[in-house]
Amino acid sequence: MGLALARQLLDEGAEVHIAGRSVQRLAAAARDLGEPEELTTSAVDIADEDGVRELTAVERDHVVVTAADAAGAYHPIREFPLDDARNVLATKVLGPWLVAKHANLRAGGSLTFTSGVAAYRPGPGSSVLATANGALESLVRTLAVELAPIRVNVVSPGWVDTAIWDTLAGAAKTERLAAMAAKLPARRVGRPEDIAAAFRAAMTNGFMTGTVLHVDGGHRLV
Repeated sequence: MGLALARQLLDEGAEVHIAGRSVQRLAAAARDLGEPEELTTSAVDIADEDGVRELTAVERDHVVVTAADAAGAYHPIREFPLDDARNVLATKVLGPWLVAKHANLRAGGSLTFTSGVAAYRPGPGSSVLATANGALESLVRTLAVELAPIRVNVVSPGWVDTAIWDTLAGAAKTERLAAMAAKLPARRVGRPEDIAAAFRAAMTNGFMTGTVLHVDGGHRLV
């Protein structure tokens, strides 16, 4: 989703900086995007305050956070390792909180986070992820007031066909996504470009703040 957003912004001629924990994945993303001069990258762990402080020192117009870690995010409650729960919360809640704490945004700029449909349609094993998504949306409402006139919003995707499903479902990825597509009012799962378009809306609409943008194909309704 972040890669799709970067591609859209670069196509518009914007300067784009992408960050992530993996140097290898950042290099692969840069190659995928054609390594234009307008693109820069940084390796940083969103849960590391010193790294986030350094990353966000440069003044920017917009910051979008798409960080997620599917590994260890789902367990039955009675078998949920505390370390896995802490990792989910560090990535999905404390990481965005650190970005908000240190982000150097121009007046009228925007900060956009990524939650998810698990906050509304949780399933067995998703106790911590659902909690993290719900907490993130509450954080956004608070920050929209505290950081004004910086606009703060959150995009809540449903099921999106990305590489994260290789971790979550493995060989069953295609079957699981097809089964969900048949249930959704939109009759398909999301594409990265769908979510990127929602990020663009949050970035460009100067009258939108403290808002959750649901891009889930109607998942909350079924």
